[in-house]
Amino acid sequence: MRIVLLIGCLTLFSCVSKKSIKSVGSDDNPLKFHVEAAPEWTDLFYRKSGWFGADGIFSIPLDGIDKNSGQEETLLIFSDTYIGEVQDNKPLPGHSMVNNTIAYFHGTDPKKENIQFHYNKDSTGKPTSFFKPIISSTGHDQYFWLGDGFINKELDNQLFIFAYHVEKTGPNVFDFIDPAVSLLALPEGSRPPYLFQRQIETPLHLSLPFGEGNLGSGILVNTKWAGVPDADGFIYVYGCIGSDKNLVVARVKPKHFEDFSRWRYWTSEGWSKNQSLIIPITDAASNELSVTPLPDGRYLLVFQVLGLSDKVGIRIGDSPIGPFSEIQEIWHTPEYEEGLLPYNAKAHPALSKPGELLISYNTITFDFWNDIQQNAHIYRPRFIKMIFD
Repeated sequence: MRIVLLIGCLTLFSCVSKKSIKSVGSDDNPLKFHVEAAPEWTDLFYRKSGWFGADGIFSIPLDGIDKNSGQEETLLIFSDTYIGEVQDNKPLPGHSMVNNTIAYFHGTDPKKENIQFHYNKDSTGKPTSFFKPIISSTGHDQYFWLGDGFINKELDNQLFIFAYHVEKTGPNVFDFIDPAVSLLALPEGSRPPYLFQRQIETPLHLSLPFGEGNLGSGILVNTKWAGVPDADGFIYVYGCIGSDKNLVVARVKPKHFEDFSRWRYWTSEGWSKNQSLIIPITDAASNELSVTPLPDGRYLLVFQVLGLSDKVGIRIGDSPIGPFSEIQEIWHTPEYEEGLLPYNAKAHPALSKPGELLISYNTITFDFWNDIQQNAHIYRPRFIKMIFD
């Protein structure tokens, strides 16, 4: 049923011109831009040795400022990752998949010398994950699928990353549940293999009338030290819940980030302690997304329309909680025509040059486990960029 519904969603969309001038927002204050492919970034993740494919790719500026200064170092975090050697477009015997890896990117130019990929190894030299659940939320075998993260300059510059507890329920790509979410807390300056990490259990798995899911799909650090104009000083944490891909949000001050009694959730009555009263702020979002401040004080929501589709979409919000504009479909993903399924679009302001916004999305297939054996490069980030006019 899930596959039928997803295919139905995909066939409803019409094509989007790849370079036409677009605008979104109110008539008296439109955001004007055009969108182009960013092959120089896509090619950066076309690899034949070591790391050769993954999903995820959240970007975290290690100076805590979510703008590209040209000199900063950015941490890229990935979830399920393939590691091995590729020859004639196929992975050679001995390749393996681990559940999370990272890379460091320096500066602004997408050159191979500016990025270094890292994966963990066990005592025998076999690839393994950097982050594994210490405690299972259900008593069954689980692994971490990483959500968004940020540097908290008000808590000793610790790195916080959301980590969903994932449990396989069958052999197929979408046979899994994610019944809990933890926070990973790493001290300032942490480097692989991240030996000093704390895993903090959270109450941020939501069971709501319109669906179930976790917070951590995207983070907005709405502070002056993160470079946000007219910042209100809160950390906003978003989640994508239910089959309608409803977007929900909570917020907390940075210094109280680990104190869940201080978290507040957006409800019909405003900000509330009562998690059960959460309401959606919009819908048709994706399980990974981004909310980026615009220079004029508004906020840009970037997502894959309905989570898994051939459209990258945006909405403009008057605040971090909206109200949001109607969806503007800004990109038709050409990989869809090749039989790939695009998902989880998001923006990367820390990797973007002035006047641009770099956006990634991932690709997969329904028969992923077999398809990647025939084409090692189907499973990796693809990039486009919004160029503001």
